[in-house]
Order: sequence, then structure tokens, then C-alpha cells
Amino acid sequence: MKFGISEYGFINTCLKSLVIERFGEETWEKLRLMAGVQETFMTYEIYDDVITLHLVQEACKMLDVSSEVVLKLFGEYFFSFCKMSGYDTMLRTLGGNLVEFIENLDALHSYLALSYEAMNAPSFRVERMDDGRILLHYYSDRKGLHHIVPGIIEAVAKDFFDSEVTMTILNQSEENERTGKKEHVVFHMVQKEKVTKRKAQPRQKGSNEEIQAEKEDKEEKMKRLKARYASLQLCPRKRSPWETVRSIVMLGQGNLRQSFTPSYPQRLWIEQQAFCNAFPFHIVFDQDLVVKQTGVNIQKFVPGLQTAGIRLDEYFTIVHPEVIFNIQSIKKFINSQFVLKTRKEMLPEIHQNQCTLKLRGQMMWMESLNCMIYLCSPKLRSLQELEERGLHLADIAQHDTTRDLILLNQQRLAEIELSNQLERKKEELRILSRNLEIEKQKSEKLLYAMLPTHVANQLKEGKRVEAGEFNVCTILFSDVVTFTNICAACEPIQIVNMLNAMYSRFDRLTNIHNVYKVETIGDAYMVVGGVPVPTDTHAERVANFALGMRIAAREVTSPITGQPIQIRVGLHTGSVLAGVVGEKMPRYCLFGDTVNTASRMESHGLPDHIHLSPFTYSVLKDKGIFEIAERGEIEVKGKGLMRTYFLLKNLQKNDEQIMGLVDGETCVYQEDPKDVMDVQNEVSTEDTDGGQKEEEKKEEEVDNQKNHTSPSLCPGKISPDHLIQFDVTPAYESPTHFKHLHNGLHSDSMSTKFCAIL
Repeated sequence: MKFGISEYGFINTCLKSLVIERFGEETWEKLRLMAGVQETFMTYEIYDDVITLHLVQEACKMLDVSSEVVLKLFGEYFFSFCKMSGYDTMLRTLGGNLVEFIENLDALHSYLALSYEAMNAPSFRVERMDDGRILLHYYSDRKGLHHIVPGIIEAVAKDFFDSEVTMTILNQSEENERTGKKEHVVFHMVQKEKVTKRKAQPRQKGSNEEIQAEKEDKEEKMKRLKARYASLQLCPRKRSPWETVRSIVMLGQGNLRQSFTPSYPQRLWIEQQAFCNAFPFHIVFDQDLVVKQTGVNIQKFVPGLQTAGIRLDEYFTIVHPEVIFNIQSIKKFINSQFVLKTRKEMLPEIHQNQCTLKLRGQMMWMESLNCMIYLCSPKLRSLQELEERGLHLADIAQHDTTRDLILLNQQRLAEIELSNQLERKKEELRILSRNLEIEKQKSEKLLYAMLPTHVANQLKEGKRVEAGEFNVCTILFSDVVTFTNICAACEPIQIVNMLNAMYSRFDRLTNIHNVYKVETIGDAYMVVGGVPVPTDTHAERVANFALGMRIAAREVTSPITGQPIQIRVGLHTGSVLAGVVGEKMPRYCLFGDTVNTASRMESHGLPDHIHLSPFTYSVLKDKGIFEIAERGEIEVKGKGLMRTYFLLKNLQKNDEQIMGLVDGETCVYQEDPKDVMDVQNEVSTEDTDGGQKEEEKKEEEVDNQKNHTSPSLCPGKISPDHLIQFDVTPAYESPTHFKHLHNGLHSDSMSTKFCAIL
């Protein structure tokens, strides 16, 4: 039972189940990584014993306990695990007491070997000493695991026999008598029956004389009954069923006790020929291993046994138990099941090409004849092995259950193979499912990088994402100064590396200041605060992000000069309309004149400066935490004269705080954002106040276009009635600056534009 399938995945699965049940999934994962073993084990897969040993060693280190404690705990759990795995009934029927149970463990291992061919089971032998002590001899090929034995035996005694067992190691050595010097551990086993408390008997009524008289009367009746049944003959004449039952029941001390004495004939009523035919596979040999008698079929397959005076060890070797082939060793393991294998070199030539024949059976010592009889049968697992050895079912005696065992095990092996295939497929599906989940997470991460989380979730669910209007937000644009000159003098890969280094730093800052990155086009970088999650600190977040951008840009060098690059940054605050555009590659885009104005702030800015529109300035100045300088009135393309400002620094946060180097890469804003679905407004519709307000809006739009001013300069709602395109090409000092190279980042034929809704 214990190590019968330790080379298979069953033992490692049990160890995994123990750790998970007692200490949790995280402990098992940590132990697995420390031992360097796989995540799961196949029940019928053969594994190296080193895996189990590594798991035990690392468990001792991790739990800071001795190997004796871990192995004993594993032994107790292994017994329960075997019961849960379907071996409960089989284990309960091994014996009526603990000693019989242990003596039949080897027989159980032999049965399991039919299904688990590669298993290497230990061996158990119970020795009754003259002084009444009971010794348990444990033999195993695996050293250092003997502490599992007390855990199993104590659990068996407690569960099956309602008793307590104490086991003490008397001797531990390498058994010289067994081949290969296997580990031999001798345990002193002391079994104590549990004392059950009897219920208190009710106090009898009556005088003491009456009680004493009744007691003497019962004793007198008991004596008469004993005398009557003790005089019955062992084999009386034909009696009634009730008399037969009474003859085997004796009354003593208030308990029923069953007694049986076998009856033997004066001589054996079977002739030699009939015995050799009835038991076609048997061998009788003396204490010198000289063969005296054999069955008829074993003579057919091993003809040398017909020769008088040959020794048994000339034609056979002992496979199990692994003992030296002499009569003393066989007597010591007389209660074990013996497996003998034929020596191929001693077989006839016609049989040497076949697989060697193995015999499995029982050794019985006949004291009067001073001989040993070996009652056996061919050891076969399947019909295929039967055929490989040149045997047929007819060669096995009809009373021998080996016939049925071969046929039943053939079906059992087929079921095991099917179960093994299903287990492998299950493991493959588990791995595929895990890999699919990893790829799904990658896809979702990419999707969430392209779209806001709530928008991406709606698209995943197949829902249509409606456009929404945001009354106020702050938009930022940035670009690299002299980017055209850099492109003209460098290889494309150098440009890509420079932009990647810059954008990676900018992307990190979006998480620090919790702003939404809209997109990048060439060297242009666009973010927004207050969209898609509205917040009152949108301008403050974008302003701090802009300050961080300026610091981060200084860490990126130009591939031409090797000096830090410079960027222009522009900010504007106003209302926008946001929605998802496209199906093949959907993008979350912003529409409105606010986008156009923010782009103008960037293109009309100065290198290494953060350019603010008057509306962003009006929001930030009320905060009182920023240092802002007035630039004055400038001519803005498409907007006319505007009084603009430069953002210089944050008066309350230093550069490390702005860059998120103090609190780590976490958002520096602790307030909880409002629920997007609750606060995000739907797309504004036409006013219901009548055609008069609509006409006024159209007239105002015409006037604004004539005067090159935008109605969105005053924050308010956007009316999505007309679409125009607005140019976000930087306002360079000379027309020659508009010429872009053929590297694909810019071109004369393709201008960078955003749609604006006015």
C-alpha cells in the first residue's frame, strides 16, 4: 500500500494534495518552485524518486521541521488519500487484525503490480518473539523514508481496528541477506486496544440475600451449560441446524466465542498423478534446493526439471522478495508471496526467443518431509503476455483464478490506458486554457491601452458605444523641437529608438498623474485630463504631467548632437465630444474646437516651455500651487489675438514628486473618480427652445469664422451640427520647415489633421 506506486504520479499527487489541504495553494506553489518540479503529476506516469525526495527536503526547509515529522505526517495522510482514491474496501479486507493486515501488504503489492508494472514496492515481515513482542521488519530500496511506516500503521490501527499503536525503531541497517543491500528497519510494535467506557448499570432493587441467591443461580446454570456442550463430539451424527450452530458456540464470561478445530485424514486421498495434473504449476524441493516433484505443465515449459537430482536455483532466480536463494532465507519470508523467474540460458532453444516465464505463489514448509512445496501459477498481466510466453489459458488449471485474473486485468489495463489518455488530454487542455488566458490578458492589456477601460468592456460585450459630451476638460499637445532636422540627418532606426525612449517615459507619467493618452502621431503626443473619467482636478493633473514631460525629455538625447532634446507643450481647457471611431481598429477620439486650440498652443509655443491658453490659466491660477508667467498677446493662426501664459513650476511639489519617484509608480491623486456612466453626458441634441436660438447660433458661427475666433474659447457645450477639419501642423518659422523626409514619419502629401465639431 505505502510505496506500491511511489514511482508513479500517485505518490507525488498525494504529497501535493497534503500540502494544499494543510497549508494552502500558495505554499504548494512555493514548494514546487523551490524543488524545481512540474505543476501537476499524471497518476500513471512514471517519475524519478528524486522528485519526491526533493519535495520532502524542501518541505522540511520551508516548514522548519525535521524529516521525521514530515514523513510521518505524509504517512498518515497517504492512508487517507488511498481510501479516498477508491482503495478503502480493498484495504479493509486485508486482515481481521493489524498483524494480518501487515502480513498481507505484500500480497496487495503483488496485485497492484498487475496494473502498475514498473512499481518497486517495499516488503513487510512480522516476527513474533518468544517473549510476546511483535517486531515489524521493513525492507525498501529507498533509504531514509522509513518514518512513513509509523504514520501509516498508526492510522490503520486507529481507523480499522480501533486501537492505538506505538512503534519504536530497534535497528536500522543495510540487509546483507537481501541482494543489493537494501535498507532494513526493525520496529517494535506495541498495540493497545481502546477502552470503551461502559454505561453505569442501574441499581438493583431488593435485599442483599435475594441478589446473592439470583447470582448463584445464574452461575449454576452456566456451569451446567458448559458441561453439556463441552461433552459434544467433534463429528457427531446428523443433527438439526440448530444443534450444529449450538455445537460451535461456547458461552464464557458473558461473551460469544467461535471455536474451530480442523480434522485431517489419516492418509492423503489423492494419487501422485492426479495431484500433479490438478496442480500443473508446483514444485517440491528439499532443504538443499534439490527438486523432488513438479507439476506437469511446468515440466513442459522447463523440461530440465524432469532430470533427477537437479537444483531449483539452477533453473530459477528469486525476483521477490529479493533474498538469497537458500532455504533459510525462504523460511524467514515464508508469509510473503514468492516470484520466481526462469533462467533463459537453461531453457530449450525454441523457448529462448520467448519472454522468460515468471511464477507467482506460496511457499509452505512440510516439517515431516523436511521439504518445501511451492504452489504457484504463471505471473501474467494480459493476454498479450500470455501469448508472448507461448502459453494458453488451457495450460492453467480450471480451478486456478489466474484465468479470470488475466481476463479481468486485460479489461483493467484497457481502462487504465483510457484513463491515462483522458488524464493527459485534461492536462493538455489545462495548459492550453492557461496559455489562452495569458494571451487573453495580453489582448485585453493591448485593448485597454488603445481604449478606456469602460469603453473596451462595452465593445467586448458587443455593445454599441455612444458618443458623449464632456463640458470641461484639459487637452495637451507636445512635439519635438527641430524634429525635421533630426529626421534628415539620422537613420530611421535612430528616430524610432529616440521616440520610443521618450514615449516610454511619457507613458509612465500618464499612470502617475492619471491622465488619458489619446494618441501619438509622429513626434506629436496628445493627452487629456477629465476624459473619459470626469474629475475636478483635470487641469492640475495635465499641468503636473506637462512639468514631468519637460523633465523626462531632458533624459532623452538627440542622435545628432548627443544633447538632451527639447519639446514644446501646449494646454487648453474647454468642452469636447468623445466617441469610438472605426471598427477594424477602433480609436477613442476627441472632437471639438478645444482640440484645435490646444494644438495651436503647442505649435505657437517656445522650446522647453509649457504654453497655456487663457482658459487653462484661469483654472490653474485659482489653485494657487503653480508659478505662471504671462507671455502677452500673440497672433494665433485661425484664432486671432490671444493673451497666453507660460507654466513655470509647481510650488508645492518638487521634481521627484512630479516624476513619481517618491511614492513609486502610483497615482499621486488619491480622490476616488466619479462613476463614468453616471457623470458622462450623452451627446448633446438640438435645443428645444425653438428655431430662434438655432438661428442665433448659426449667425454667431458665421461671425466667429469671419473674425477668426472660436466660440469654444469660452467653455460651453458643443453642438455637433457641422464638421470641419482643423490643422495641427506646427507653426514653423519658415515655409521650409514644412518639408518632411521620406522616412514615413512626415510627408508633404499627408498633413496631420484632427476633426473638430463646431
